[in-house]
Amino acid sequence: MAAAVVLGGPAGWWRWHRRVAAMVCSRAMASKTPVGFIGLGNMGNPMAKNLLKHGYPVIAYDVFPEACKEFQDLGAQVTDSPADVAERADRIITMLPSSPNAKEVYTGANGILKKVKKGSLLIDSSTIDPAVSKELAKAVEKMGAVFMDAPVSGGVGAARAGNLTFMVGGVEQEFDAAKELLTCMGSNVVYCGAVGTGQAAKICNNMLLAISMIGTAEAMNLGIRLGLDPKLLAKILNMSSGRCWSSDTYNPVPGVMEGVPSANNYQGGFGTTLMAKDLGLAQISATNTMTPVPLGSQAHQIYRMMCAKGYALKDFSAVFQFLREEETL
Repeated sequence: MAAAVVLGGPAGWWRWHRRVAAMVCSRAMASKTPVGFIGLGNMGNPMAKNLLKHGYPVIAYDVFPEACKEFQDLGAQVTDSPADVAERADRIITMLPSSPNAKEVYTGANGILKKVKKGSLLIDSSTIDPAVSKELAKAVEKMGAVFMDAPVSGGVGAARAGNLTFMVGGVEQEFDAAKELLTCMGSNVVYCGAVGTGQAAKICNNMLLAISMIGTAEAMNLGIRLGLDPKLLAKILNMSSGRCWSSDTYNPVPGVMEGVPSANNYQGGFGTTLMAKDLGLAQISATNTMTPVPLGSQAHQIYRMMCAKGYALKDFSAVFQFLREEETL
């Protein structure tokens, strides 16, 4: 009886029921509105595919038209520029190689900001300089839209499986809206703070990853030269205090693990040139904050040397092969 009074009797109950149903339906339909995706490389390709798998119409763009053909076959709309993506979608994810690429895609002659709609949510999953993320956020804010940095960790395998970790920086009130999309592509979506903090977390993570990969490669190389079977050595490391992601999930030694770049002549995965770029970002941040990072600096030099000696397009775990072939560093 009390409920009937509150709702205005049976007629009121049905009006309330229809209103709630309409609201739920509206939210469900809104959640499946088109999502723009710019940058369909090794990481962006599987990320965009996971959005499609979750029922989101994708409006795609890549500087290389051949990268878009597969998505066109999958039913995605393909555009001629980032500006065209912004004209058709008010939620856009970008996955780009470097800070200059991000600047061009957002603020260039045919960039997103040329046609961005007020209220749009722009999520950049590139790994770039935190200062550039802040710069882009200001430009986006002037256009009445919202920018968040959301770089990823996990590599191509995690991108395919939808198990990426996203480190998100931006206005906290917008985090839930970003998380709705990012959980389609990742199993961990972590709010880090203001714009730029996502990038800060990512470059710290990648600096540690590079150091641990070099350490794993050195330990494995030494053990093999001392007569140990590499699979046995890896097993021992992975049940001991030396265990790390580079040893137990992404081992750099050919023949130790299947399904990783070292098992495929270091093809695919995360390129050496990209690791060198990320370590460079870490060095810039360390200099700006007067933070000593001696191992990070040494790792940066090693990966730069690798790029200069023909390893640029190989996966960063090829540091094992590089060490095997180099008599001295």
